[in-house]
Amino acid sequence: MQPTGPGEGFASGNGRIEATEIDVAAKQGGRLLEVLAKEGDFVQAGQVLARMQVDTLNAQREEVRAQHVQAQTAVATAKAQVAARESERQSALAQVAARESDLDAAQRRLARSQPLAAQGMWPQQELANDPATVRGAQAGLNAARAQVQAAQAAIEAARSQVAGAEAAVAAVAATLTRIEAEIDDTALKAPRAGRVQFRVAQPGEVLGGGGKVLNLVDLSDVY
Repeated sequence: MQPTGPGEGFASGNGRIEATEIDVAAKQGGRLLEVLAKEGDFVQAGQVLARMQVDTLNAQREEVRAQHVQAQTAVATAKAQVAARESERQSALAQVAARESDLDAAQRRLARSQPLAAQGMWPQQELANDPATVRGAQAGLNAARAQVQAAQAAIEAARSQVAGAEAAVAAVAATLTRIEAEIDDTALKAPRAGRVQFRVAQPGEVLGGGGKVLNLVDLSDVY
């Protein structure tokens, strides 16, 4: 009455067969929108198995896109300010050239009038006015040079604003890239081919970060 075994050439024993299990989970917390696989389904690597709601992330993306446009506008405005300041500097340089010409003319006039006045051939009143004219021309030249320096400082400040605005554009672009990556992560994909063993969550449930949705078993790695 005792069993004789499966027959000649077979060996018997006891134990268990195991395979690699993989949990498909939400990277970010949120509401589970849909589950696209059932228990027992065979799935391929990269196949979308579930989706999370993305309404909040879509709103954030639109907000950041608006901020990106605003930051780009700020860059254009800052560059226009640089151009305006450079134009003012060119105008100030032209004023310097004009004041230098006035000073040269006043100095030449003074140089001519002094010998002539010593010979009694130049009115004393004009001789008294010529040094004042030289001093006035010198003062005008100094003022024009100060305007050039102020215009140069304004240019540097405007360039700093351009750099800051461009940095803001880069920061907003990075934020937009991050949000788009988070939106991509709301599509839960199979990391490898396998079979759905358990369905852990149902559509409509709110999951935390790392919340499990499905459990897969990789039947190609059985031991």
